[in-house]
Amino acid sequence: MTLHGEYEPSPEQWVRNQVAEYEASDGARANTLPGSTDVIVVITSLGARSGKLRKNPVMRVEHDGSYLAVASKGGAPDDPTWAHNFRAHPEVDLQDGAGKATYAVRELPAGPERDEWWQRAVETWGTYASYQEKTDRLIPLFLLERTA
Repeated sequence: MTLHGEYEPSPEQWVRNQVAEYEASDGARANTLPGSTDVIVVITSLGARSGKLRKNPVMRVEHDGSYLAVASKGGAPDDPTWAHNFRAHPEVDLQDGAGKATYAVRELPAGPERDEWWQRAVETWGTYASYQEKTDRLIPLFLLERTA
């Protein structure tokens, strides 16, 4: 893991609690989102404005060692804050269970690659489809590819 700096916990208490428990247990506990049985990963990014470390639990969408971060925000009209962080600083640390590594981030534009990853996301967490129906924005997809 290569990101360093001051950690600023989420303003959301449930996110702070989940990240702390997940990290303390190497992903053995607090590894699902509320109301779900699907597994999550924790992604650490640098704040777009603050430059501080930010940590977010996101649904685990993985294929051949690459991960997808779906910026759905439950179908809200705006992107989650972490999407802005990814755009400003396209390198993140990801923890999947006990495994930790650094990943390069790239936003997927409309096209076949995005369509393929969107299908994987919906197969993992079917609710993503309803989130897309709730919003006029095209939900951003960020592909995370492991760095050397």
